[in-house]
Order: sequence, then C-alpha cells, then structure tokens
Amino acid sequence: MAATKKSASGTGKPRVFPRFRMYRGNDLVLGPGKAELLAHIAETGSISEAARRMEMSYNRAWLHVKTMNAGFREPLVSSSRGGSEKGGATLTETGEQVLKLYRQMEQEASRAIEKTQQKLAGLLKA
Repeated sequence: MAATKKSASGTGKPRVFPRFRMYRGNDLVLGPGKAELLAHIAETGSISEAARRMEMSYNRAWLHVKTMNAGFREPLVSSSRGGSEKGGATLTETGEQVLKLYRQMEQEASRAIEKTQQKLAGLLKA
C-alpha cells in the first residue's frame, strides 16, 4: 500500500510513497515504523533517544526491537544496559543490511510507479 503526501505548505507536487510490511507468521517484523526506528538507533546509538525522536515510549520501542531481533536469523540491534558505563544500542551488520535493503525496496518501487504516479497526480484538482 502507498500513502500520498504533499509538502508541508500543501502546495507541493503530490508524490506517492510505497510502504512495505514484512511478516513472519502473524508477527510484523519490519515495516515503515520499524525501519525508521532502526535508522534513529543507528544515528543516535540509543533506543531511548530513537524513541523520543519518534514520540514513542521507550517500552514500545524496546518491544519493536525485540520483535525485529526475534524475527530475523540474527539480531538487528545490539544493546547494553545503562549505569556507570552509559549503555547504548547499535545496529548489527545484519541490522545495517536489513535497513539498507528496506530502503532499496522503497527506492525501486518509487521508480517503478513513477509514470503511473504522474498520471494519477494529473487527475487531482489544481
């Protein structure tokens, strides 16, 4: 499924953003939100900071990390507890690869629908 977004002012060129969800059985192991969470963890080195940036509770972010780690052959996020050592979190090699492949799917899908998207946008009100 894809969502249509406009620029913040509402006057920008309409665009379609493909959104993918990967399930393992009934468990959603990867989707737009989880990919965003991975990107924030990679950037900040912290699950709690990634959660803050997404306006999500730490507990919810941690549950997403647990679901992703359990759903793939190897964990996507490696974390250490806080305390005097100041814990943190990083993407594993598998986590980096999963995020890269997810972003690649988004880009490939966007290119594949470009002509149809333009036709659809042409039917919008001016």
